[in-house]
Amino acid sequence: ELKAFAAGLDLVMVVEEKRSLIEVQLREELYGSAHQPMVIGKKDEKGDWLFPVHGALDPNDVAIALGARLLQYRDDPALRARLEVIATAQGRLAEAIELAKRTPYFCSGCPHNTSTVVPEGARASAGIGCHFMALWMDRDTAGFTQMGGEGASWVGEAPFSKRGHIFQNLGDGTYTHSGSLAIRWAVASGVNITYKLLYNDAVAMTGGQQAEGHLSPDQMARQVAAEGVARIAVVSDEPTKYPPGTLWPPGTTLHHREDLDAVQRELAATSGVTLLLYDQTCATEKRRRRKRGAYPDPDKRVIVNELVCEGCGDCGVQSNCVSVQPLETEFGRKRQIDQSNCNKDFSCVKGFCPSFVTVHGAQPKKAEPMRLDADALGAGEIPEPALPALDRSFAVIVTGVGGTGVVTIGAILGMAAHLEGKGCGMIDMAGLAQKGGAVFSHVKLAPKPDDIHAIRVAAGQADLVLGCDLTVTGSKKVLGAIRPEGGTVIVNTAESLPGDFTRNADFSLPTERLKRAILAAAGRDRTRFLDATAAAVAFLGNAIAANMLMLGHAWQLGAVPLSRE
Repeated sequence: ELKAFAAGLDLVMVVEEKRSLIEVQLREELYGSAHQPMVIGKKDEKGDWLFPVHGALDPNDVAIALGARLLQYRDDPALRARLEVIATAQGRLAEAIELAKRTPYFCSGCPHNTSTVVPEGARASAGIGCHFMALWMDRDTAGFTQMGGEGASWVGEAPFSKRGHIFQNLGDGTYTHSGSLAIRWAVASGVNITYKLLYNDAVAMTGGQQAEGHLSPDQMARQVAAEGVARIAVVSDEPTKYPPGTLWPPGTTLHHREDLDAVQRELAATSGVTLLLYDQTCATEKRRRRKRGAYPDPDKRVIVNELVCEGCGDCGVQSNCVSVQPLETEFGRKRQIDQSNCNKDFSCVKGFCPSFVTVHGAQPKKAEPMRLDADALGAGEIPEPALPALDRSFAVIVTGVGGTGVVTIGAILGMAAHLEGKGCGMIDMAGLAQKGGAVFSHVKLAPKPDDIHAIRVAAGQADLVLGCDLTVTGSKKVLGAIRPEGGTVIVNTAESLPGDFTRNADFSLPTERLKRAILAAAGRDRTRFLDATAAAVAFLGNAIAANMLMLGHAWQLGAVPLSRE
């Protein structure tokens, strides 16, 4: 069938992501055939690159490569004009300047905020999992390996190093996968290393499910003890939660997380392989379980008295928590706790700051329900917007911060189109961005499914950008994606500082420059700025509703080609 497909062809161009697997096999299969066509893919017949071997393929790059090749065989003015439009869009994308970047970070109240800290002068190696992000924080952490290879670099380095010991981070999911083997051969090698087994009861990077087998902390401890680990210490935010009769290996000690530094120093001074099992539930999973009533929800909250706060930022340093946000006042920058984002870890109070107040039995205030005066509206109801015609593929990009429901908005748009009998396609770009980084949801809407080809929205193709975060919306790839002749951009102006603020008390976003960049890309007439977060908190008591409010605002403006029903 393959040779029949290629019969009579002079050229076969293979378009595939990553490495050239199909291209190589196709070339080998067709070699020596009666009329062997030329096969190109990652490189052309001259050896020049056509498509990258890493990352995702850009639909515009594919179109340019295919279009240029077609024009070699037959001139087509319409095709040539379209390629010029695409090339111009790609040029604008290349020239765009990145004003700010939202780097993934630990969630609010994440156990890794505490567990990845090492004593002064010590060194740690990263592992696979959310705790990998310790590499770009002030955690004296460097280097990483594949799953199951944790500690391998130290086994090779130790005989030649003046350093006598390191810490190695190891997630509970990785331990179940293959990390137990790493501990086994570390024991066999005889090196001095402390494995920090980070037990958070969830594989947070891939959906929050429990690791296969769901081993309990004491089961893991007994396993590593059987492998020959010299010393085991268990550290937790709730060391008293283990029921009487829990079968810990002989010599195992239990400690509160406040004693983490002392425990680490003791283990570092112990010869051989030691284990620090840090047991604290994933903050994101806590939030989910609390919503279902399946996890205790402390009836208290921490607030900051702005009149007492001196804005030193020590609370952010102590907790490394992204819920500690700035509050600009007439007396300068203070601190406040983002109650919508707080997961009640309470590590921010470790700074013993007099401005911190713990309130018991209180909930954030909500405004009274809105009451609309129908007579005041004139028509007796809110007017229906004039919706754009859906006579072609309509491209939407939803941008925002991971963990705030960006992907949910994309899914709602897709389901709405499906229920209307329209075509829809969605692709989400999240990765580590679930942890406070940049998230993008690309949505294509069309009269019927066959009208949708590439789902990824390329440069110059976005009809609507729903910017749920100013920083992400002002990024290079989003600005370059706006359709120059008619794209609508709606932006939430609320400032949500990235994790950099935990380490730099004076960090600020280039808000006005970001706004100017968005206006320059989309035009003043097609851009709308609103503080959706403030509105959501005022009317619903929680910022989580901000993205849905943004979608409603876009629809009311007539920027979404779907009916209200």
